[in-house]
Amino acid sequence: MRFLFTCGGTAGHIYPAVAVAGKIRSLMPEAEILFVGAKGKMETELVPREGYEIQTVRITNLQRRLSPAGIMHNAKTVKNILTSKGEAGRIIKAFQPHVALGTGGYVCYPVLTRAVQLGVPTAVLESNMVPGLTTKLLAKRVDQVMVGFDGAEKAYQNPEQVIWTGTPVRGAFLEATKEQARRALGIPEDKPLVVSFWGSLGAAKMNAAMEEFIRLGYQGQRFYHIHATGGGEQGHANMQAALAAQGVTDPIKRGFDVRAFIHDMPQVLTAADLVLCRAGASTLAELTAMGKPTVLVPSPYVTDNHQEENAKALEKGGGAVLVREQDCTGAGLYNTVQQLLAEPRRLVDMGQAMKAMGNPNATEKITEIILGLINQ
Repeated sequence: MRFLFTCGGTAGHIYPAVAVAGKIRSLMPEAEILFVGAKGKMETELVPREGYEIQTVRITNLQRRLSPAGIMHNAKTVKNILTSKGEAGRIIKAFQPHVALGTGGYVCYPVLTRAVQLGVPTAVLESNMVPGLTTKLLAKRVDQVMVGFDGAEKAYQNPEQVIWTGTPVRGAFLEATKEQARRALGIPEDKPLVVSFWGSLGAAKMNAAMEEFIRLGYQGQRFYHIHATGGGEQGHANMQAALAAQGVTDPIKRGFDVRAFIHDMPQVLTAADLVLCRAGASTLAELTAMGKPTVLVPSPYVTDNHQEENAKALEKGGGAVLVREQDCTGAGLYNTVQQLLAEPRRLVDMGQAMKAMGNPNATEKITEIILGLINQ
């Protein structure tokens, strides 16, 4: 059988597709798998690294700004949509997939639209609580819409046609025990581990808050802390310099491990007692699958403020604490962490609540659905 996946723009759109592709490969080693992404975007690096072939189409996003630059960009996007449909059609005709699955990103629109026109069974996964523009446009066309949050189906015109599956998580996040992960990282037994990250590109305001957070923690030394600055080596160097100016000259000796990027994220999150992060859907899928109590500071710079809606759902369920970026300071965040770490029973309850809101079988459920589309 031949399976077509389309996704892109962010790791949160790419890795769920990779997880499903991996499940199909384990069930059907002879299956042919092809990814389609946007030319020049992140997926062209991440997908081949996972061992899958990817082809690209020329597509750009729509901007909501009505400035001259925004209008010119959108005019180019309209032209690219027409071009990309033709490119997608040629890829689909050559590959002849039995089913096509989109897991997010504007590239899904031309690829799945063309797949529908060519009679290929199609499905789309929307991992966020609020559907994006691409999902809204595709929901009326594809054979199946799947959502990452239980209750998210209420945001659709025909909720009875929407299935809650959860968002797939790569197996590496569920392989080791917390004790194994802590030993591998060398975390002292007598100290809880706090993990923080705000995205691979970094977040200037949040990293500034973390500088104050680390300075306070450096003085108290009550927990071990791993923080990813994002922004590559330059982002890391900037934070190291800022910390040194505040007297934090050798944070690692006092249990504050400041990194540019957390390359061993499955191991680090498995070892964590408390996580501080944004509220992107893929990250939340990982945290709910592992049952990790979390302090969420949603990005206010995303379309339709969808990260805050994601965070609200988890806070309502009892698994997370929501702090809005405009209200967030390093001292405030530090106090919140101190209060949570001082209540071990609350952390256990939050972890159980997080796990109850996730679906560790999301990969299997989505695989079952797309195989069912082929059989139909």
